[in-house]
Amino acid sequence: MSVSPAAFLNRRSPPHIATIILLAALPALTMNVFLPSLTSMAAHFETEYRVMQLSVSLFLVVNAGLQVFIGPISDRYGRRRVLLVTIALFVLATLGTIFAPTAEVFLSFRMAQAIVVSGMVLSRAVVRDIVGPDEAASMIGYVTMGMALVPMAAPVLGGALEQAFGWQSNFWLMFVAGVAVLALVWADLGETAVLRPMRLSDQLREYPDLLRAPRFWGYCLASAFASGAFFAYLGGAPFVGLVVFGLDPAQLGLYFGAPALGYGTGNFLSGRYSRHFGLNRMILAGTLTTLAGISVLVLIEAAGGTTAAIFFGLSATVGLGNGLVMPNATAGMLSVRPHMAGTASGLGGAIMIAGGAALSALAGGLLVPGSGAMPLLLIMLATTFGSVLSIVYVIRRDRSVGRV
Repeated sequence: MSVSPAAFLNRRSPPHIATIILLAALPALTMNVFLPSLTSMAAHFETEYRVMQLSVSLFLVVNAGLQVFIGPISDRYGRRRVLLVTIALFVLATLGTIFAPTAEVFLSFRMAQAIVVSGMVLSRAVVRDIVGPDEAASMIGYVTMGMALVPMAAPVLGGALEQAFGWQSNFWLMFVAGVAVLALVWADLGETAVLRPMRLSDQLREYPDLLRAPRFWGYCLASAFASGAFFAYLGGAPFVGLVVFGLDPAQLGLYFGAPALGYGTGNFLSGRYSRHFGLNRMILAGTLTTLAGISVLVLIEAAGGTTAAIFFGLSATVGLGNGLVMPNATAGMLSVRPHMAGTASGLGGAIMIAGGAALSALAGGLLVPGSGAMPLLLIMLATTFGSVLSIVYVIRRDRSVGRV
């Protein structure tokens, strides 16, 4: 018996975990696979490096704005429908970046690519749809552990592709990956949300309820500040590697993946131990790990002893800390108002990405020939300290009301 397109769009079945991992990995690939090619792209479009660096910060700005709406829309119309539409739009936008005749046109399509953020937002919401809060932290940890392989391998692959075939090859890789994930979502991901019969405008009016929840803000800011160190790294590390240390694109790609290795390790630990130690302890451990690593790196840089191996090696603590913080802080955010999981995921992600865009742009603007790596390291140190303060606030609040 044939199945109508409408029925297939609405079919209900939980996805395999591999589907959730690949769905979350696509935005990660889009974020950083092309970073070793920024100087080549600037030369191709006959513009300055800082203009092409906007392909990171502008992408993050649009990314943040879209998350505000993707969450509520998916709560209303379902995860599956939203993912199918947004990934298809991402595939079209990627073609635009490949054939763009000018830097301005390229950046326009690059901003349009930000629609792929639906994969990150809704992969987390899907997890929260199908499991409880403690198990969600564990499952998100395993999902992001698998996802971490992408940012670890992508710059290496991107640098090699750029040297062999030119910078456009990185965007062809995004195109093929987008088509593959779209087909996988169509085939495997059934609807997991319990749809709410509300107008989108009514759902958006529920935002104040979420924004008035102190624990949401505690988890949200812990996540935002922790990831802020990583986004600053994204904006500044290519300059540090290429200009300060004189690496070529392939070498930069190899070094650049160090935080992703730490991120994978941190996510494994989250998946293994979050249910045992609880969300708050895991987040605190992650923030202190990053703070320790960046503090040591600042001291070494101040003493004039930084090398590429030391800089990128100790930057792995940013990934390790984020791997402990992000799954647990995300599970905390989504559990404050469980019936608004998609909305919470979108809003929390928007705040995180907006801050990341600002920090990425700030890092790119402060790093100039002769500055060394110190401006980037101080930004990363300050944001990490903010994440420590945020989770300490949550812990103290929970103790004051007797919440374990």
